[in-house]
Formats: sequence, C-alpha cells, structure tokens
Amino acid sequence: MADLPSSVRPGWDEYFLNIAEVVASRSNCLRRHVAAVIVKDRRIISTGYNGTPRGIKNCCDGGCPRCASDVPSGQNLGECVCSHGEENAIVQAAYHGISVRGGTLYTTFSPCLLCAKMIINAGISEVVYRARYSIDETSMRLLKEAGVVVRALGESS
Repeated sequence: MADLPSSVRPGWDEYFLNIAEVVASRSNCLRRHVAAVIVKDRRIISTGYNGTPRGIKNCCDGGCPRCASDVPSGQNLGECVCSHGEENAIVQAAYHGISVRGGTLYTTFSPCLLCAKMIINAGISEVVYRARYSIDETSMRLLKEAGVVVRALGESS
C-alpha cells in the first residue's frame, strides 16, 4: 500500500476533531449532536457524546422533555436532563479510573459554563474546538483565567 501524500494526511488536531465528529454521531439528543475526545500523549483516553444519563430513556425516545419541546435554543437549560459531551468524556474517564489531568479535550463545540468548570477542575490543560457555542462568553473567560489554553480549529459560529 502506497503512502498517502502528506497534504492528505490530517494533522493531530484535525485527526482528533474528526474523531470527535464521529463520536458525535452516537448522540441521542434531538437538538444538537456534540462530542468530546480527551487525549494525552497523542492517545485517546476517553470519549463522550451528549445524551441522557446511563439507564435513562434516550433523548430521541422522549427521555428529555426539554429537548422534545419547542423551547428556543439557550432557554430553560436547567430543564434538560441530557449530559454534555465534555461532561461525559470526563465522567467516563473517572468511571474507569483514568486521570485526565494535563490532557487535551477536543470538542465539536466550545464548552458551556458547566463543562468549562468541569474542564478546569479536572485539570485538563487545553481545549480545541470546531465550532463556537452561542452562549460561551463566561466559559471562555473562566478557561482563560484558569490558564486553560483554548484554540479554535475551523471555527464557525
């Protein structure tokens, strides 16, 4: 098998974000498919996608009344029972006893405030995202203040 030209081979950031996009395809949320991949030393240590907690009826099957409603984006977020991709990636690592400290979190959308606080407290040192979440101003400020490096790759709003 011939080697692909280097122009076709993705860099590490693009590689891990592409994997996050595939992980997002597992989401059962009715509103938005989001995922995160946590990497240390260029090795994936955890993944997570958004959806209802373990043992709860999937969002797409009526498990989250907010997601099934016509509530506008960004409103009544406290009523959503779904866990976010970043949250699930961090919790999945903890569930299996894997430290994420010093890792890089690749995510399909920039983190919300709750996820930003988890990222900071988990000791993740860098966040790389594909698209900007519309209500992330406070989360971006906190991540910066905490010294977490945040980079956009192929950013779109």
